[in-house]
Amino acid sequence: MGEFELIRRYFASAACAAGQPGVVLGIGDDCALLQLAADEQLAISTDTLVAGVHFPQPCSAELLGQRALAVAASDLAGMGASPLGFTLALTLPQADAPWLQGFADGLQQMAAACGLSLIGGDTTRGPLSLTVTVFGRLPAGQALTRGAAQEGDLLCVGGELGAACAALELLLHGREAPAAQRDALLQAFWSPMPQLSLGEYLRGRASAALDISDGLLADCGHIAQASGVALQIEQAAVPLSAAAEALLGHTAAQLCALSGGDDYRLAFTLPAEHWPALSVAFPTVRRIGRVVAGTGVQLLDEQGCPLPLPVSGYQHFGAVHG
Repeated sequence: MGEFELIRRYFASAACAAGQPGVVLGIGDDCALLQLAADEQLAISTDTLVAGVHFPQPCSAELLGQRALAVAASDLAGMGASPLGFTLALTLPQADAPWLQGFADGLQQMAAACGLSLIGGDTTRGPLSLTVTVFGRLPAGQALTRGAAQEGDLLCVGGELGAACAALELLLHGREAPAAQRDALLQAFWSPMPQLSLGEYLRGRASAALDISDGLLADCGHIAQASGVALQIEQAAVPLSAAAEALLGHTAAQLCALSGGDDYRLAFTLPAEHWPALSVAFPTVRRIGRVVAGTGVQLLDEQGCPLPLPVSGYQHFGAVHG
């Protein structure tokens, strides 16, 4: 199967390649064309997933298709952008028809869930890796960034944390778990649902935001550094995945939530006056701390006393230490 036949059969003919308002030209030419209104801005983010680094191999092609798009689309949520389109650069050791069909099916499922159109990409031969670039739109000047958190703001997260990290016990170490626990953990790892609606809601409300990919402590550190403030996290207030806690116990599940990463929930700072309406509109959101003067991230116990920071976050070329 040649490159162009592969693209035509599994991607160009997929439902997610049909386009949507804002996509003037998709797959089939040298470039895609996107149309924005005069008062809009384009949000762009790229993620690369490499076999053996970002996902275990072998794995389900369908689940990999879901994960590849979900982790990229989560960056749009972190900026408050409405989804528009995405490109896919796919490097494959060989053109295996069943694998490609499964991957295309998973990609289509996540594209439909996120409201994203496939608008182009590339294929080549080599070790398995996937690069997804996502495009979103948002009103000019309303992007959520990391650099505007203010002293006195609340620190919030979009829901339970730690499930994807706990899933590695199943994926990498062969740990057994009851079916309900196993399904919940594996879904969190393979099919995280980007919090796009929450991100859009936070436009004009949140002062700073990002998606949690490298771990709560590490990602809150990015907000603290960009904003020139300190973030205080109340350890007992951090919402833990029930499935992770059942599998690992409270202490290990708490470590997964603080440092594990791959949660793809939003972490954001919010002026207190917006909390009542937000808590009604998005009941899974939890307040976990506040913004104060200072630098870095502080982890507090139930009496408000500082706790030692565990190793936090994942880096490709070195460790992050609290």
